[in-house]
Amino acid sequence: MIGIRQRLRGTMLALGVLALSACSATYQNHGYIPPEEDLQQLVVGVDTRATVDDVIGPPSTSGVLEQGDYYYVRSRIREYGMYRPEVVERQVLAISFDSTDTIANIERFGLEDGVVVPLSRRVTDSSVVNNNFLRQLLSNIGNIDPGDIFN
Repeated sequence: MIGIRQRLRGTMLALGVLALSACSATYQNHGYIPPEEDLQQLVVGVDTRATVDDVIGPPSTSGVLEQGDYYYVRSRIREYGMYRPEVVERQVLAISFDSTDTIANIERFGLEDGVVVPLSRRVTDSSVVNNNFLRQLLSNIGNIDPGDIFN
């Protein structure tokens, strides 16, 4: 009888510890921001795009144009239980270049500098709405012109 109670207590204690550990927050890190020591090697107005590629590496994102600015982005996202993931930290390092490909400006931005821009996925709607295969097949029967078949 004493052994059964001890096993039951041990099992309940293990289940309680497991339930508490399931409620801890997990963090995901995405992206890359070069360390400050590497950025100190870059001189505005002197270094070029090739120098930036050699010192801190190519960016994860660049400007819209082929020779656009460089953007390094790092995000930290917290997931806690059943709640929606939350961005707790975001840093953006923007390196802009002038027409001669020399560094014009180096700027840092964070969540405190603005608002979070939600990324949206745009999908073109199909013209087939609430029509299954059989309905499409049967709706085309009345559209056949017998005169077009034998011409």
